[in-house]
Amino acid sequence: MRLALTLASRNLFHDRLRFIATLVGIVFSVVLVMIQMGLFLGFGQMVTTMIDHATADLWVVPKGAKCFEDPSLLDARLANRVRNVDGVAGVVPLVIGFSDWRQESGEMTPVFMVGVDLREPGLQPWNIVDGTVEALSERGALAVDRSYFDRLGVNGVGSTAEIRGKRVKVAAVTDRIRSFTTTPYVFVDLKNARMYTGAPPDRASNLLVRLKQGTDPEKVAQSIRAEVGDAEVLTNGEFQSRSRSFWLFGTGAGAALFAGALLGVIVGTIIVAQTLYSSTKDHLGEFATLRAMGSSNSYIYNVIIYQGVLNAVIGFCVAAAIGLVVVEATARSALPIVITPSLMAGLSALTLIMCVISAIGAIFRVVRTDPATVFMR
Repeated sequence: MRLALTLASRNLFHDRLRFIATLVGIVFSVVLVMIQMGLFLGFGQMVTTMIDHATADLWVVPKGAKCFEDPSLLDARLANRVRNVDGVAGVVPLVIGFSDWRQESGEMTPVFMVGVDLREPGLQPWNIVDGTVEALSERGALAVDRSYFDRLGVNGVGSTAEIRGKRVKVAAVTDRIRSFTTTPYVFVDLKNARMYTGAPPDRASNLLVRLKQGTDPEKVAQSIRAEVGDAEVLTNGEFQSRSRSFWLFGTGAGAALFAGALLGVIVGTIIVAQTLYSSTKDHLGEFATLRAMGSSNSYIYNVIIYQGVLNAVIGFCVAAAIGLVVVEATARSALPIVITPSLMAGLSALTLIMCVISAIGAIFRVVRTDPATVFMR
């Protein structure tokens, strides 16, 4: 085996130009798949970022609500019924919706309002780098992310603008709370959220339910369903899954990302297969010599497969390095690329399989070579 590996490495590195071409094909396909899947994971995380950061064990949502951003409303008075359910520690109404932000220059920008009662745990802004959450209880106060300063025409705490003709002031600044739709999130108090979105006083977008410690979420959810009529009761996991399914598959975004990843695998496999086949064909004389000397087919198979494995290891290492650079470069973008350890492990296995399959294609050419051809040269 040691000799087979040595022979494979020398055969692979003998023609450096061909080796570089093979490496480029592998790196291209792996990086393409890595970026596509990284976008898929990043997109999946961004569509549930609000749900992930909410202090809630259960969500009461309007019937048929497809995601967190769904504009449907429910009766806010249901909160009183939910509070009386055994096992419930607290209920916080949430009001969300789109509104228009008017800069000092008069330019209009759409924003997405997020409002809860800031006196209770619910969905408060996180990663605050300037100002305080408590300041948002003041009339006209709000929190924005600093990545949207240019878009909103502000420069920090104290900056002013208008929403629906009402004067507003930035009272807190967050970092890296971005919307996957590129519409800026704006955090406000519950009363201000109703005023800025036009929601009636007796309506809410969702109810955030906190449970007492040690209670069974599914059992409490069943009890709440009996009290809220047509409204739906979802756990955090169920609401996350529903939101991801809608944005990734209901809109076709997920299919497009998967198609790009599949294209990368196909293109990479074809490039590697062609290069390995061409390399093997150029060395048919050497392989015929090995067979004439009595080398078994399994030994020759090992040499060719080792070539594929070496290509896979080197190509994946280069692609992984490029992937890490891309992750760092997109960390503060509107849609960051997320590469998890499980994704890296899966890509390493995919690269190995892709290269081994390509090597098997070259094996078929070798086994059809007559060892006697070495004596006819």
